[in-house]
Amino acid sequence: MKKISLIIWFSLLFSGLTLNAQILEPVKWAFSLNQLSETEYEIIADATIDEGWHLYSSNIPEGGPIATSVTLVNSGENVNAGNLREEPEADVQFDQAFDMELSWFSNEARFILPVTVTGSDVSVLEGYVEFMACDDEQCLPPDRVDFSFVLDETGEPAENVSEASGADKEEGTEADVASKDEGEVANKTGKEDQSETRGNWTIFWLSFLGGFAALLTPCVFPMIPMTVSFFTKQSKTKASGFRNAIFYGVSIIVIYVILGTVVTAVFGADVLNALSTNPWFNLFFAALLIVFAISFFGAFEIVLPNAWVSAADKGADKGGLIGIFFMAFTLALVSFSCTGPIVGTLIVQAASVGGMAPVIGMLGFSLALALPFALFAAFPGWLNSLPKSGGWLNSVKVVLGFLELAFAFKFLSITDMVWGLHVLEREVFIAIWIAIFGALGFYLMGKIRLPHDSPMDHLPVSRMMLGLVVFAFTIYMIPGLWGAPVNLISGFPPPNNYAESPYGVGNKAPGSGGGATAPLSEDMHLGPQGIPAFDDYEKALAYAKEVNKPLLLDFTGKGCTNCRKMEDAVWSDPAVKEMIANDYVLTSLYVDFREKLPEEEQYVSSVTGKKIRTIGNKWSDFQISRFQRNSQPHYVILGHDEQPLVEERGYDTDIKAYTDWLKSGLDAFRDRE
Repeated sequence: MKKISLIIWFSLLFSGLTLNAQILEPVKWAFSLNQLSETEYEIIADATIDEGWHLYSSNIPEGGPIATSVTLVNSGENVNAGNLREEPEADVQFDQAFDMELSWFSNEARFILPVTVTGSDVSVLEGYVEFMACDDEQCLPPDRVDFSFVLDETGEPAENVSEASGADKEEGTEADVASKDEGEVANKTGKEDQSETRGNWTIFWLSFLGGFAALLTPCVFPMIPMTVSFFTKQSKTKASGFRNAIFYGVSIIVIYVILGTVVTAVFGADVLNALSTNPWFNLFFAALLIVFAISFFGAFEIVLPNAWVSAADKGADKGGLIGIFFMAFTLALVSFSCTGPIVGTLIVQAASVGGMAPVIGMLGFSLALALPFALFAAFPGWLNSLPKSGGWLNSVKVVLGFLELAFAFKFLSITDMVWGLHVLEREVFIAIWIAIFGALGFYLMGKIRLPHDSPMDHLPVSRMMLGLVVFAFTIYMIPGLWGAPVNLISGFPPPNNYAESPYGVGNKAPGSGGGATAPLSEDMHLGPQGIPAFDDYEKALAYAKEVNKPLLLDFTGKGCTNCRKMEDAVWSDPAVKEMIANDYVLTSLYVDFREKLPEEEQYVSSVTGKKIRTIGNKWSDFQISRFQRNSQPHYVILGHDEQPLVEERGYDTDIKAYTDWLKSGLDAFRDRE
C-alpha cells in the first residue's frame, strides 16, 4: 500500500509540475526610482527576457500588437509623467502578418518614465507596466505588473520600498523584486542579434544593387571611361595611375558613408524608427518618390546649386590626393539628378531598420559605384568592351522611374491603413500596380516614348526579353483582383482583410447564402478566413448542443502574429476551411480584447489572483484555469460535456497534421454520441 501511495503521490506531483510548466512567464521585471532633482524623478522598469522570446517596444504603430507602456496611476495636477524612453535600441523587422514594421527587444530592455512632482502632499508614486511577449511559435496575452514607490517627507524616495506584483493581485499578495543600485551597469552579452544582422545584410545587398543601377544611368556611366583614361594618361607610371584610380574609388565610398553617418547622427536611430511607421512621414516619402519618378521620366531634372558644383570643381584643380578627393565629390554632386532619388530611397529603407543600417546602406551603394573605376584602372583594356553610351542609358532611368512610382504606392498604402481611410485597399493597390507594370512593358516594347528617348529603328533582343518578363509579371498579378494570393508581391499590397471584397471580387462570404456554409446565427460573425465564428463561449456551447457539433476553441489575440500565420497558412487550405466551417462550431476567444466587463461581472481570479476587468482578461483567465495554458495560438476541441476530445494543439503550420487532428476530433465526438 505504501508503494502504491508513493506511486500515486509522485504521479500527482509530476502532473502538477506538467500543468504548471504550461504557464509561461518569460519576462521578469525589476523597478527602481532615480531622483534627478527636488521635483524630478525617473521610474526605471528593467525587463529580463527569456531566451527565444521577445518583448514588444513602446513604439508600435496602430493596428499592431500591444506595445509596452508604463502608466502612472496617480498622475494628475501635482504629478506629471513625461515621454517614455527605452534602452537599448529595439530590433526592427517587417512582419508579414501585420503588414508593418514591428520593433521588439530580446534578452533585456529598460523603460524610463520621467516624472515631475510639484505638490508637497505627494507621498507615493504608483503605477503599472503593460506588455506583451511572443516567441517563434506562440504569444502571451497582455499582462500588467504593478510598482509603487513611497516618498518621505522631504520628497526623497525611502529605502527598500520598490516592489512589483502581478497585475491587480489580491490584497496581501506581493512578489519581491530585486532593486538596482544607482549607477549599476547592466551586464551585456555582446552577442549581436541575428535578426539585426540579417536586416543589415539585406540593406547592404539592396544598396549594392541600387548602386549598380545608378552606375547604369546617363549621369554616371559615361564618367567611367573618361575618368579612368584621365588617370592612366596623366600618371607617370601604370602603377601610379592604378593607385590614383583606387583612391578615387575609395573617396567615393568615404563621401557616401559620411552621408549615411550624418543622417544617423543627426536624427538618431529611435527617431528614424519612429518616422518609418509614421503616416505623415510615409505620405511625405510617397510624394517624394512620385517627384523622383517624374524626374526620371524626363519632365525635369533635380540638380544641386551650381555654387556647390563650382566649389567642388575648384578643389579638384588643386591636384594630388586632395584634388582626386574633390573629383569624387564633384562626381557625387554632378550625378545627383540620377543618384539622388536612389540614395534617398535607400536611406529611408535603411532608416526603418535603424542602428548602423544607413551607414551600411551607403557603404553598399558606394562600393558598387566605385568598384568599376578601380577595376578598369587595373585592367584598362576592359574599357574597349564597355557598351557605348546612348539611348539605352535613358531607358535605364525610365525603368527606375516606373519602379519608384510603384514603390510610392506602398508608402501611400501604409498611410491609408493607419488612418483607416479604405481608399487604397488591396484591389485598388493591385490594379494600380498592374497599370504601372503594364505601361512599363509597353515602354520596353517601344510602344510608349518619353521626351528624352532616342529614335529606335529596331527592338533589341535584351529589351524584348525584359519586356516579356514584365508582361508576365503583370499578368500574374491580375488574378489578385479576384482574391488570388499573388505571393511574389506579398508584403507590398495591403493584407486580404483590408480589401473591398475580403473573399475575392464577386465571391460571397460564407453564410451569406449560395454557399456550402449554413446561414449565420444571431450571435455569430464572420471570423478568420470568412469562417462563421462565435466570440462568446457560453453562447457557442449552447449552439453546439443545438446543432450537435463539437466546439473548436481558438484562443487567439488581435496582436498575436503567430495566430495570423496559422490562419493564413493553415486555415486558408480549402479542406481545413471547409471542415472548420461545416463540422465544428468555431469559437475565437481574444485574450487581448480591451472592452471593459460590466462592473458586476468583474472578479478576482482564483488561480492568478488578478483582477479580471476586461473581456480579454476573462478569456485569458478561462484558458489558464481550464487548460493550464497562457500562450496563443491554442486550439482545443470540446464535446458537449466541455471536456477535451483529443490532445490540444498550438502553433504548427503543418496542414496535413492539422487536418488529421480535426478528423480525429470529429471521430472522437461521434464515438461519444
